[in-house]
This record gives sequence, C-alpha cells and structure tokens, in this order.
Amino acid sequence: MPYPASAPVRERAPQLLRRELQHRLDTLARRHRVPGAQLVLDTGAELVALHTGVADAATGAPFTGDTAVPVGSLTKPYTAALVLLLADDGDLDLDDRAAAHLPEFRQLPDLTIRQLLSHTSGLPAGPDSDAAARTTAARYLAAVCTARDALFPPGTGFSYSNAGYVAAGRLVESVTGMTWQEAVAALLLEPMDTVPAFLGSEPGVEEGGQGAARPVAAGHAFNALTGRVRPVRQNLAPLEAPAGALLLSAADLAAFGGAAVGRAKALAADVADELRRPQPGARPGALADGWGAGLALYRQDGRLWCGHDGNAMGTSCHLRAEPDSGVVVAFTGNAGSATALWRELAVEIAELIGLPVPAAIAPAASAAPGAPIDPAECAGDYRNGGIRYRVETARDGGLTLSVDGDLPLVLRCYADLRYDLIAPDTGRPEPGGWFHRDPATGVIDRVQVSGRTARRVGPA
Repeated sequence: MPYPASAPVRERAPQLLRRELQHRLDTLARRHRVPGAQLVLDTGAELVALHTGVADAATGAPFTGDTAVPVGSLTKPYTAALVLLLADDGDLDLDDRAAAHLPEFRQLPDLTIRQLLSHTSGLPAGPDSDAAARTTAARYLAAVCTARDALFPPGTGFSYSNAGYVAAGRLVESVTGMTWQEAVAALLLEPMDTVPAFLGSEPGVEEGGQGAARPVAAGHAFNALTGRVRPVRQNLAPLEAPAGALLLSAADLAAFGGAAVGRAKALAADVADELRRPQPGARPGALADGWGAGLALYRQDGRLWCGHDGNAMGTSCHLRAEPDSGVVVAFTGNAGSATALWRELAVEIAELIGLPVPAAIAPAASAAPGAPIDPAECAGDYRNGGIRYRVETARDGGLTLSVDGDLPLVLRCYADLRYDLIAPDTGRPEPGGWFHRDPATGVIDRVQVSGRTARRVGPA
C-alpha cells in the first residue's frame, strides 16, 4: 500500500541525522572488524545514504555508494518478484502445480508455485555448492524433488530451501525463454535503475575492484593468526544463481524495498502485496515471524515489517521495510562479522528515528510458562536431504544438537516446543527453532534448526 504522507518517525535535522549515522557506522565497522559497509535509511521524508571503509582489504579499493556486494540469499526476493510479475501478466498462477511447468516435480504432484516461494514446499535444502557445480539444474531438482526426501506435506510447514529457488529460477526461464540473469536484469534491475551484476557471470567485473560495469566488494574472513581480515572467494554453483548470485548496493536494496511496500512503480501493487502477504504454514522459527511469497515478515511493536537477510562468503546484507510508514532500511557489509554490526546499528537507528527496526528474532526464553518438553521425546536422528542432525540427551538431563557430526551445541527447551541454542563462546541463548509433534500420534517427528526442518529418521 502507498505510505502515508507523514511517516511516524522522529523529526531530526537532516545533516545532524547524517552526521550521527555516519559516525556510528564508522565506529561500529571498526569495532566489528568490517572492512567496508553501506547504509541507506529512507524515511519517506528523508533519504540518508552512507558508506565507510574499503571494498577489498588486500587492495585498498574504496567502498563507494555504488559498490556492489554479493548479497547471497537477498537474491531470492528478486526471483520471487520475477515469478509474481509473470503471474500478474497471466503467464502462470501461483496456485498452479509446479509439476505442470517442471517435469522434475512429477513425484510431488500437489506442490504449488506459491509454496516454492514461501518455503512451505517441504523440499530439502539441496546439495552444497560444490556438489551442485557438478550437475545440471534438471538433475539437481530431480534428485531432491522426491517423495522420499519430502520433509512434510506441501503447505503444512516451513523449511528454508535453496532448491525451491533453483526451481523458481527454472520456472522463470521456462516461461520467458530467457536465462534467469536476462530476465531479472530486464524485468527488475533495469526498471529500478540497478546496474546488473552477478557472481561468476559478469564479464569484466572482479571482486574487490573496479569492473567494466561497477565496482564490486570482496567478502572477508577474520584470520586469527594475523589478527587481520582477509578477502575470500565466493563459491556458488551457476545453477544456484536464482537463490544467491546477485551483487547489489544498499541503495539497490533500498529501491527494491521501496517497491515492495508500494513506493515505486517497478512492482505493481498486487505484486508487492503478494510478496509480503503472510502464507499459511509459514512458521520460520529463528529466521522471522512469518513469510510471504518471497519476503520474510517481522513483528515489532505492533507493526509488521517485511525484508530478508543474505550472507555470501564473507558478507552480511539486510533489508527491512515497513509498509504503513514507508520506512526502508538497507545495509551491506563485506565481512561475516557485519551481522553483529547490523544488529547494533539497527538499535541505534531506532534511537535516532524513534521507530524500532527488527534486526533479528528474539530468543525463545520468554516462551509460555510450563514444564519443558521431556528430552527423551526429542532425542534421535533427523535428516534434511544430505544434512544430518543428531539430538542427544546430555549428562545434566538436557539436550544437545550436532549437525553433520560437528561439536554439539546445548539446547534450552520450552513448554511450547521452541528451543534456544546456547552460544558456546558467550553462554547466551540464541534463537534455535522448534520441535514438531505429529498431531495424529503425538510423537516428535521433526525439528527445525535455524529455519530448516529435518525429519526424524531414527531413535537416539
């Protein structure tokens, strides 16, 4: 919907707001060892666009307002918007069966396009990028779109899935006759005045440098031996492009966020509404409070924000938009530690404008009172595609969780089947997910871990 003429944010002299935000962005980037970052705050009445630091710590290339950052999963809302544009043109219907358009879904005849976009399809996450690079999109989907690997009946649960967006990209290509890159550039990026840039397929563009089209930032990791950050290379299979290949600036993300809340003509009102309309069965746990057909939903002080998070190799990028006020906040950072920067910055933005920005989901520690679930009910092996999760009873009677044999993390469980993960370095609770009880049998049959659901396959 269009935003009201007067956004409910604290009035502040524009230059003072800009100076304060710049100071805080600079300070937090240094504190969190983030080489470079961008921030755009658009209140509807005022637009503040800032940047700090370098695009590449090895070369010293400056981070500018136009620098494009690998945004990882923030690519997904663009792919979803493409599908919704096709639906708006009558080329498909969101409630069409995916199998009617893509033969790889013949074993899952009831799964719909809408469910692909809202992560309620029951598809597993999909193989990692190294494995995906050795196959084709058709074989990739045929391998995961099986009744054997389905996590739950379509529309009855939530599990974040790259495979669902590989399928959405294939759908775009099937309907338009263009590659996904061609379609997203022509139908979305160019109408939003965004210069197209993609991981692995943009001629002349190099990470951390000045390419033929625009400068691109490298991702960075912290080197414990030297105490410095170092550039890292991106790793994304070409077939995964619809799930994570875009390179964008915070200004680009803010333009998309504005369109998603009805402030720009690049997305028709019906498309924008569908992107953020809450979908049945979408209970994303640690990721968000709900999900639309492409955007995550966050409840904050009685308001429902929309947006998405994205992490590539050594980057952390975030978008939040509030439809009623029209406020949009976009952030990019070229280090994994930029997630912590973003969370602190969101608190400080709220202090400056008087409107709390939902940076992350709170831990479940405030769950409804009552006796926590019996750990013995939860212990067992769970599977999401090729990812294995093991829940075990600890010596103190609690639970631990390990993923693919990694060191186990302590769980703190609550009466409503939610749980927190206890961070090993700080001892603080972090949102984890929830256990699911089969309504017919009463048995715990699934666990959700950071947005991904795993089906129980064996006892402890």
